[in-house]
Amino acid sequence: MSPARKWAVAAATGLLAALVSAPSGAQAAETLVSQNKPATASSSEWAGTPAASGNDGNTGTRWSSAFAASQWYQVDLGAATSISRIAINWENAYAKAFTIQFSADGTAWTQAYATSTGTGGQQSIPVSGTARYVRINLTQRALELYGYSFWEFQVFSGDGPTNPTTRLLSYGKPARASSEQNDVNCNPCTADKAFDNDPASRWATSSTTGWVDPGWISVDLGATAQISQVVLQWDPAYAKSYQIQVSNDGTAWTSVYSTTTGDGLKDVITATGSGRYVRMYGTARSGPYGYSLWEFSVYGTGGNPVDPPAKPADPSFPATRLVFADEFNGGNGAKPDTAKWTYDPGVPQNGEIQYYTPNSENAAMNGAGQLVIEARKQDYQGRQYTSARMNTSNKFHTQYGRVEARIKVPKGNGLWPAFWMMGADFLQGRPWPYNGEIDIMEILGRNTNELYTTLHAPAYNGAGGYGQKYTSSVDLSQDFHVYAVEWDSKGMRFFLDNTLVFTAAKDTVENTRGPWIYDHPFYLILNLAVGGDFPGPIDATTPFPSRMLVDYVRVYQ
Repeated sequence: MSPARKWAVAAATGLLAALVSAPSGAQAAETLVSQNKPATASSSEWAGTPAASGNDGNTGTRWSSAFAASQWYQVDLGAATSISRIAINWENAYAKAFTIQFSADGTAWTQAYATSTGTGGQQSIPVSGTARYVRINLTQRALELYGYSFWEFQVFSGDGPTNPTTRLLSYGKPARASSEQNDVNCNPCTADKAFDNDPASRWATSSTTGWVDPGWISVDLGATAQISQVVLQWDPAYAKSYQIQVSNDGTAWTSVYSTTTGDGLKDVITATGSGRYVRMYGTARSGPYGYSLWEFSVYGTGGNPVDPPAKPADPSFPATRLVFADEFNGGNGAKPDTAKWTYDPGVPQNGEIQYYTPNSENAAMNGAGQLVIEARKQDYQGRQYTSARMNTSNKFHTQYGRVEARIKVPKGNGLWPAFWMMGADFLQGRPWPYNGEIDIMEILGRNTNELYTTLHAPAYNGAGGYGQKYTSSVDLSQDFHVYAVEWDSKGMRFFLDNTLVFTAAKDTVENTRGPWIYDHPFYLILNLAVGGDFPGPIDATTPFPSRMLVDYVRVYQ
């Protein structure tokens, strides 16, 4: 259940650099291996859009095909190469359906990826395999009158064991900036926040002196380093023109990368240079405000790096190790297990009209193996309706895994049942939405054929959250259904029973909406709200009492 929307972020229309996830911890950076390698294609629209323009590293040139549905484009890497990712920066004439294929000899091909639901824009596609030749085989056009076109087709390889010392160099290192914001709107937005490996904190130039050009932020790596990659996760206050610079003394700077066509969101930059200091030097802002970065990550060798805290290993799905469960098998009227659940009483947000109570008439087991969360028409603490909200805060927190619950929801105008998760740092005072929110199930009682699954973060929240409305073929209030999320470091997949209803890929979110802030512990929440901004008001037809029945809650890793 989401507090009211505070702001929304418009997605940028393109991405300058390769769209790949930044490595974390001591993980090796990825290397662009396709730029200016021999490229061929099934056709070219005209002489000005040849195959060579599709991998030349210039986002002002492009490859485009003849106006036909069946086309291909391929790159010869020159030698067998371990491939980790494909990045495509589409022009408007993108492919709805295509495959990525690998070959050792340019004749026999194996499929590494396939889609029939391409949406164009900037795509970052994790793949795995070894090949000398990489081909995109295009089979369905978005614009039937034209062919296919992209600005860049990029192939990346992980450094892996050939260069195991390549690592994140900038974590926790001393930072300086042309100015810093530290006020009620961004407190604090100091330079060090860009190097804390926390994508929910950011640096911004001062709102009183920093909305000017140039603006800059630098990091001291602690010793001379060989730089191979820089990753910038921009706030909407991004740079249209900027340089990546290196220095040995923090005074004399050398540019190792520059652009005049920056478009915000996530820039992954292959920048080679040597120095102790690395700086983003912005010379043209994207709008009337200053400059702001959620994260500024520098990868390479040397320096004096310290690894950020290690993340837990990704689970393998289907996950089978049960780490939390409540089957709600207590006696009729018994309260939920206090070793697992905490009542969360009080006045809610979002214009809801109920009071959440800690009373058993609002949340108790029914003796038949279910928890009953009941909304009642009842005077309590100055309100005319009551219900319950309960969570596992300080009882059970989890990072990654399959989180599921079997629930039967009520039907009626203004009712709002939900099964969701909040970032556990909320309990230490980090405000929403900086802590992150994962809505596994929200259903509005006025239309119980529709399921909402949504993510909320600083750059996308409330009505602007990143999510999906799924229309079911059945009325979800008529029976129990399993609502679940499978979550790892690469993203989340949401399920209704055995049907995948929404996928939130980390790469896609970072490249189209903003930072991915979900790589930390969360706790579970169940509640039934009455009224509010999202479900709308109750009316004379709304049944009271109304009951949300929970058969079980389980977490697997």
